[in-house]
Amino acid sequence: MDLFGENGRDGVWTIMANVMDPESLHRAFDGCVGVFHTSSLVDPGGISGYTKHMATLEAKAAEQVVEACVRTESVRKCVFTSSLLACVWRQSYPHRHRFPATVDESCWSDEAFCREKKLWFALGKTMAEKAAWRAARGRDLKLVTVCPALVTGPGFRRRNSTPSIAYLKGAHTMLAEGLLATADVERVAEAHVRVYEAMGGTAGGRYICYDHVVRRAEEFAELERQLGLRPRAPPPPAAAPPSFELCNRKLARLVSSRRRCTHDAYLPVAYD
Repeated sequence: MDLFGENGRDGVWTIMANVMDPESLHRAFDGCVGVFHTSSLVDPGGISGYTKHMATLEAKAAEQVVEACVRTESVRKCVFTSSLLACVWRQSYPHRHRFPATVDESCWSDEAFCREKKLWFALGKTMAEKAAWRAARGRDLKLVTVCPALVTGPGFRRRNSTPSIAYLKGAHTMLAEGLLATADVERVAEAHVRVYEAMGGTAGGRYICYDHVVRRAEEFAELERQLGLRPRAPPPPAAAPPSFELCNRKLARLVSSRRRCTHDAYLPVAYD
């Protein structure tokens, strides 16, 4: 299937591969220096279709992709798209005092908590990212992960409602805790490119990516409208200030430094 017009024009080819078939992945990656792994699964059923089983499949696919990268002689780098959901879901009171107020790339979602609350999309992203790191450990492959918030942007929202619906399970809790954030699709793409460009130097580990934190019920209602989702019951008024604060300083520093080095024509981007 040719998604870009004439295959090979401008150095772009479309190659189909099965993420569950190591040989298929190896053939697809052969000759590539870098691999961007954005998602293992497309869920046609939305939130009702993303199940615990799909979370397991996503983790297995992530492992297969990284193993194929390791096996392919030409591949040296892999940028793996995870999710902010792999960082924010942790057991709350009475254990909250154990957690720092700042949520950054050092934080991981609690798999047991995700299972208890049936947060299958968050579970899948957490399991998949951990599987990728395990598969890359001690191997001749440089891996970094980008953890975007809910991806938005003109032309993206309605064409990609399935992951948006799954992402927003538990949204009222994230809103109350100060952990519901969005990321414009173009900025997410830029983050992937910037991280990849810096992998020959200092880039490494995880990078949280967001450009706006949703703080008010009115903002959340507008977000649902933009995504074409049926409005839910409004969240209850916040009884206290948010308990946590998101931080993407690591990515902001990298993006800023790459812009200064390349003197490119990108418009300024504000990162919280």
